Amino acid sequence: MAAIELDGVTKRYGTLTALDDLSLTVEEGEVFGFLGPNGAGKSTTINVLLDFVRPDDGEVRLLGEPVRREQSDAVRERVGVLPEGFGVYDRLSGRKHLAFAIDSKDAADDPDELLARVGLDGDGDRPAGDYSRGMKQRLVLAMALVGEPELLVLDEPSTGLDPNGARRMREVVREEAARGATVFFSSHILGQVEAVCDRVGIIRDGEMIAVDSVEGLREASGAESALEVSTESEASETALDDVRALAGVSEVRAAGTQVTVTLGDEVRKTEILDALESAGVQVVDFETRETSLEDLFAAYTEGDEAENGDSDAEDATAADEADEADPDGSVGDEGGETA
Repeated sequence: MAAIELDGVTKRYGTLTALDDLSLTVEEGEVFGFLGPNGAGKSTTINVLLDFVRPDDGEVRLLGEPVRREQSDAVRERVGVLPEGFGVYDRLSGRKHLAFAIDSKDAADDPDELLARVGLDGDGDRPAGDYSRGMKQRLVLAMALVGEPELLVLDEPSTGLDPNGARRMREVVREEAARGATVFFSSHILGQVEAVCDRVGIIRDGEMIAVDSVEGLREASGAESALEVSTESEASETALDDVRALAGVSEVRAAGTQVTVTLGDEVRKTEILDALESAGVQVVDFETRETSLEDLFAAYTEGDEAENGDSDAEDATAADEADEADPDGSVGDEGGETA
């Protein structure tokens, strides 16, 4: 059974088409990364999934059930959510937040175990208003884990986290996937996505333009890897020309004792090393650098990234409708995580 199914989903805000005939399937047990430039439709997609916003056309199913307001409560009990615009009650302790979530889901979780899972052990009795943004982020993640949900929807879960918090979040995602949960993971921090996701989907202008594993995206985009070679002394132009002459080599650059060879069509790395050493260049070390998810994202969305601080009509409208559907939500404080 698919955990998430969107079939021909279209959503318009006046003259703006936020989602345009969007179709996507996320399988059970999958960790799926959802990416796109600002204004691409990520927020609207998540709000449609959670039934905060109704599509104009198309069908949405979660865990095999159609998403409808009249039955959304039953589906939501099987879903854990960490929203981007999360909020906490400043005067309630972290433990009381979890007790409330446990009671609302009629679950039997131990609040202290959940606090420990997200790195907040010892902080459960503190008012949540005294937490840093990163600590609040971890608290809301713990609330999303209540009741062992079948599906986790994490919207920008790394925002505000320090390196330790980000590592803990990745560990939690892997643990949830290991027990069989599906994780839908939206983030601008592409290294986090690449570290935990089985597949990645890229949305642009309200349309899915690519869905595949990171390796599959590399192959489909024709992205090239590079061989970084450290040498004992600077390579001569003759040696560099010998490498350039090899079939499958796209580009050769040298900077001091570092030679970078961009690999196009398949070429054996030993041929490159042999060519250098045959020309009298002593190789000290070498490593292959694959195209990163950040590079792939730029290739798929080049020219579409909005300037930071620009007004985003889609996100603003989606946020307004989400607030109407969930009046208890409030935006947390700014800044990074501190202990």
